[in-house]
Amino acid sequence: MLALTQLTLSHFRSHKLARIAVDERPVAIFGPNGAGKTNILEAVSLFSPGRGLRRASAEEMTRRPEALGWKLKGQLTSLGQVHEVETWSEGGAARQVRIDEKAASQVALGRIARVLWLIPAMDRLWIEGTEGRRRFLDRMTLSFFPDHADASLTYEKAMRERNRLLKDQVRDAHWYAALERQMAEAGHRIHTARVAALAQLTAAQDSAETAFPTATLELQQSEGEMPESEDNLREALAESRSRDIAAGRTLVGPHRTDLYGVYAAKGVPARDCSTGEQKALLVSLILANARALAQDFGAPPLLLLDEVSAHLDAGRRAALYDEICALGAQAWMTGTGPELFEELGDRAQYLEVTETDGISHVTGP
Repeated sequence: MLALTQLTLSHFRSHKLARIAVDERPVAIFGPNGAGKTNILEAVSLFSPGRGLRRASAEEMTRRPEALGWKLKGQLTSLGQVHEVETWSEGGAARQVRIDEKAASQVALGRIARVLWLIPAMDRLWIEGTEGRRRFLDRMTLSFFPDHADASLTYEKAMRERNRLLKDQVRDAHWYAALERQMAEAGHRIHTARVAALAQLTAAQDSAETAFPTATLELQQSEGEMPESEDNLREALAESRSRDIAAGRTLVGPHRTDLYGVYAAKGVPARDCSTGEQKALLVSLILANARALAQDFGAPPLLLLDEVSAHLDAGRRAALYDEICALGAQAWMTGTGPELFEELGDRAQYLEVTETDGISHVTGP
């Protein structure tokens, strides 16, 4: 079992102080638009590595006008152990983490908790730029491999340095060699983890009975193919220097990968599907990711579903809730009214969020 049973938000977004105590069941959060529902989901998302579901800076998360910094505290039950987790930021500085009263890295969060989310900003995933799909792919990959974040940071840092050399028209090979070794090693780890994550997702989709359409997924490069080995990637980077100097940026590597999806039953590319079909495919992938994690991690992840029920008809909504409950996942879900969660009944617990004079208030369950 993985569940966040206590959560305290202090000076976080619209919440000056909120204390939430729940059990392992799904959590249905309702209230008017702008009341602060999504801010609770964002807080929960910060119990995993990274910048949370909005990808905001630490400074952006602090409550205004005080701007004192913010703090989140939670009690996390994970695989039979109870952890006290704190994460905070002071004065806009990078957020810090403490687990069981000891300073910890964000990667350490990924080892005790797995968190997946689906938010309205992702609805256009299949029809917008490759960056969003890569980010979606990497969040799924990170859920299986917490060290994926370290590989990504190493790769991006080395690539920024290499791009600086390219823009300065540096041609001396010695300046590039060490950076390209770092990029090749980290880049190969990134690609290998992505391939492994997609394999687990595919297996989870193939073995499940679900009311949602399945997607066939594959990785595509914007040019050519991803080099198969670390040595191949290092050689490709070296061979591409002249072309990269002309472009002023690196044109080879995992940062050029795109996630291509097809509605499997119809054989239609996801980008050509209707808005409803695209949403259903995203829900299906999140559920498949959760099922795969239940096997791989030993417990289903925390699921954060922002306004997901508003875009599903009653039948699909009931099917989603049934699958979440069958999975045994603690899903934190938002909606404007309690009627959107009617099909859940007493299988869930309910929080109402209201806002007065710019301060959010949470009542329930």
